[in-house]
Amino acid sequence: MTLNGTIHRAGFLLFCVAASALWSWARIRSLNPRSARSALTAFLICALVALALVWITVHKKQWSPITAPTFALLEGLVMGVVSAGLEVRHPGIAIQAVVLTFAICLSLLVAYRTGLIRVTEKFNRGLVAATSGVVLFYLANFVLSLLGVRIFAVFAGGVPGILISAVIVVIAGMDLVADFDFIEQCSRSGLPKYMEWYAALGLIVTLIWLYTEILRLLSKARKAQKNAG
Repeated sequence: MTLNGTIHRAGFLLFCVAASALWSWARIRSLNPRSARSALTAFLICALVALALVWITVHKKQWSPITAPTFALLEGLVMGVVSAGLEVRHPGIAIQAVVLTFAICLSLLVAYRTGLIRVTEKFNRGLVAATSGVVLFYLANFVLSLLGVRIFAVFAGGVPGILISAVIVVIAGMDLVADFDFIEQCSRSGLPKYMEWYAALGLIVTLIWLYTEILRLLSKARKAQKNAG
């Protein structure tokens, strides 16, 4: 495993995500409402399969040269649909989210490389706790919504929702820094070549999460602005 090799793998996976996202974006916007509902079911299946591939890769890292590109293509399809849906409601939101995602990524990379942000054991412990809290929050919100309970509705919009999304964006950004450090540490350890795909996959998963949370934040901000107007 080398640093350059991991960068090349990450670039390839990012290309796969972008290509499939653009395809699904164009496809979903060209469908009539009835066909679009059927397509959404297929894309939901893609999302579940993509999650399963991440779980498999964590336990079978040597499979990552196959599972990583497959995940990127499937998740790209999902991101294209999500982005297209929000673009209809809030024109221009998708390109704003893309620009902000890459701007944050580059800024954090510079901060990491210059030592402005240092990844320590304490940093990693705190990040694991924060990320786990986010996962539990969304899981609880999802389960309760299925039961018809809306106790987290206060976080769906307005100032509380915007603040929650902003905090989650910061956590996702710090996860990106942890990915940078993981890649650097692994590239120095003489690990097998397939670990380039595994490390690149972790970086892409975090980038997609960051993009999704930025989309959510921008959407809430647009809604708040519209309601205020």
